Amino acid sequence: MSHLTLNIKIQDRIALVVGSGAVACRKVRTLLKAGARVRVVTLSLESGLENLQKSADIEVRIAPYASSDLDDVFLAVAASDSIETNTEIARDALKRGILVVVVNAPKLGNCTFPAILQRGALEIAVSSDSRCPAFSVLVRDHLAGLIGEDFGVALERLAAEREKQLTQGNCSTYNAKVVRACAQRLIAALSDTRETP
Repeated sequence: MSHLTLNIKIQDRIALVVGSGAVACRKVRTLLKAGARVRVVTLSLESGLENLQKSADIEVRIAPYASSDLDDVFLAVAASDSIETNTEIARDALKRGILVVVVNAPKLGNCTFPAILQRGALEIAVSSDSRCPAFSVLVRDHLAGLIGEDFGVALERLAAEREKQLTQGNCSTYNAKVVRACAQRLIAALSDTRETP
């Protein structure tokens, strides 16, 4: 495996998305949900992105991509219809040490978006190392049938128990054992509920 899986805090950081098709629109939604400040560069504003622009604070420039679009950018998403443009974005971003996703040629970039299953604050990421993103989506959708919203509720209960243990000054080893035992009971109960006809 050639990738490191981690969560990155992107709130208030600038993310550049080049393109305005369906994939670009999905990436803009994902970035907005994570709290990023989104900058879009596109040759024409398609309806999905136009609707997003009306409802969210998105900086849009209708023009061809220019390397200056990467100024102050933390993450770039090359989602244009042109592989040449996407290659140029990747090359420019990599030279500057900027994280870059190339949606139609993942190997050109240095990171990818996994398929995410979210249940409250619980997030499960599924990745195929860019080999078959459609398979990642199918696996995520399969897991969605097994892991319901009640897992998000269970996480909140566990987080409250953990916070209580920390507040009481219990040592980390004891705290970990108590929370782990509680987590095991909750997961077993949730699994039993799902298996019962």
